[in-house]
Amino acid sequence: MTLPSSPVWFITGCSTGFGRDLARLVLDRGWRVVVTARDAARVADLVEGAEDRALALALDVNDAGQVRAAVAAAQEQFGRIDVLVNNAGYGYQASVEEGEEAAIRAQFDTNVFGLFALTRAVLPGMRAQRAGHVINFTSVAGLIGFPGSGYYAASKHAVEGWSDSLAAEVGPLGIAVTCVEPGPFRTDWAGRSLQQTPVRIADYAETAGKRMESTKQISGEQAGDPVRAGEAIIAAAEADTPPRHLVLGKFGFEAVTAKLKERLAEIEGLREQALGADFPA
Repeated sequence: MTLPSSPVWFITGCSTGFGRDLARLVLDRGWRVVVTARDAARVADLVEGAEDRALALALDVNDAGQVRAAVAAAQEQFGRIDVLVNNAGYGYQASVEEGEEAAIRAQFDTNVFGLFALTRAVLPGMRAQRAGHVINFTSVAGLIGFPGSGYYAASKHAVEGWSDSLAAEVGPLGIAVTCVEPGPFRTDWAGRSLQQTPVRIADYAETAGKRMESTKQISGEQAGDPVRAGEAIIAAAEADTPPRHLVLGKFGFEAVTAKLKERLAEIEGLREQALGADFPA
């Protein structure tokens, strides 16, 4: 996909982390950007000195009225949206058995249904211009289920499967779809954007409990650089054929490739059982 000379990016979750760093990189290139957060005051500094190219908006992706208003404001200000980056979201950890219903549903509202709603609101404009790129932040957990992260992984797996269908539908219309799948990165995700239900069942202490504890402990020491990740995302957006998957970080790359090889070997090893499940020819 070839970006326009001054593309318009629309990025959610810009108050911290990946969203903030990516917004800065977009602005550094002289491009236009809509930066959003639930509290617009937390992204106001991003647009200072670039008011002709940047728009800061309040957006809670769970609020249908704010979704419609933010997309309308972007269209009114810039006339188009070329790249939508669905970055807003957060983590929830618990053993599967101890997951709390309200917390599980709240996470899906943001990570899944909010992302769906915003994308639906942006697609009419992209269809009309026969061009666009939808970039969905999932996670390595969107491809692998780790202990303690069952419900977070479920939310990210949901976005991955949905993105497959979206790509098949909008690809012929000139719209690309990419899922960004980071491993551990040095953002404040674990400190600010992670909720946990403590493990109290002793049987899960060495699986879910141990991983949940380690997630908190490594916060601030992760190997991944969010600025370098932002550069990789921009390169993907500029590619003639944008990737469907963009795994980021050494941990993520090694974990995902090992898991996919293991999965393929298992499926191929059961070839006879798979083919034998059909009616006889």
